[in-house]
Amino acid sequence: MEDVTGRRTVVVTGASSGIGLAAAVALARRGDRVALVGRDPARLQAAGDRVREASGERPELFRADFAVLDDVRGLAERLRAAYDRIDVLANNAGAIVLQPLTTVDGFELSIQANHLAPFLLSNLLVDRVGRLVVTASGAHRSGTLDPDDLNAALRRYRPMRAYGTSKQANILFAAEAARRWPDVPAYSFHPGVVRTRFGADSRLVALGMRVMPFRSPEKGAETLVWLANQPASRLVDGGYYADRRLRRPWPRAADPALAARLWAASAAAVGITA
Repeated sequence: MEDVTGRRTVVVTGASSGIGLAAAVALARRGDRVALVGRDPARLQAAGDRVREASGERPELFRADFAVLDDVRGLAERLRAAYDRIDVLANNAGAIVLQPLTTVDGFELSIQANHLAPFLLSNLLVDRVGRLVVTASGAHRSGTLDPDDLNAALRRYRPMRAYGTSKQANILFAAEAARRWPDVPAYSFHPGVVRTRFGADSRLVALGMRVMPFRSPEKGAETLVWLANQPASRLVDGGYYADRRLRRPWPRAADPALAARLWAASAAAVGITA
């Protein structure tokens, strides 16, 4: 469905709280038509209310669980039915997983929810997307990505290493998307250490989120909003940003050969043609 007002359509995943919700509010206030994607129906509904209060218009809501790839495929179908064009796809959904968990699709949860699911969604929508923005993290430095073994984290599981591996994949994905899809500018970014629902099931992490000097979700969302709005001519396609500045990621996250291997492995994992 085309927006006859000429406004941009922006889809934000992981939009029911944290950075995603803060970005959705900021984009809606700028006049964009915003669609929110989230896993929990109640929190997604509350996020929609928040965006409506801020902008005066209720956003479209799309429920999907990125731990289930069939949910991602269904989400892509619903988004294609709703929008002829998606000017910005903000792949923001993600999680820190505190224990080794395997999804119904057979993958370690961090690598699926944080990388394989947005990889699949982007591929299913690429012909309608004008720009990709991927929420990565400085935690990618702790990653040990091996495209030949996407489930490596399940052995001797360490939450931050698994998370860092998935964030390393985010940066490599954005860079490789820029190479493969020259008509779709793609960027990744580090939002800073943000006070969000990450690790909400852990008392220690929850306490740290309350007492440590973390950024607010609004501050963390600033670079996402900036990347969604800057003219492409002022940005480096495939670049990794932090605080609205181009940064150099850890060497492994800047390796084009590793990025190409990850793309092929990810395509095989989710059942699409590389």
